[in-house]
Amino acid sequence: MSAPTDPKLLERLVCPVTKMRLIYDAERQELVSRAAGLAYPIRAGIPIMLAEEARDINRD
Repeated sequence: MSAPTDPKLLERLVCPVTKMRLIYDAERQELVSRAAGLAYPIRAGIPIMLAEEARDINRD
């Protein structure tokens, strides 16, 4: 089970590529940037905001 992520933190995070807001996907534990086509993982309650760690949502 992963640690809870602070909702106030999620509201302030932006995509490091586009600088646009992210959408929280609680089921997949990801922060999604539709503009960049990337989903950043949340591991143990910590968002991993590195483009090289992100999943390409256009390949799914």
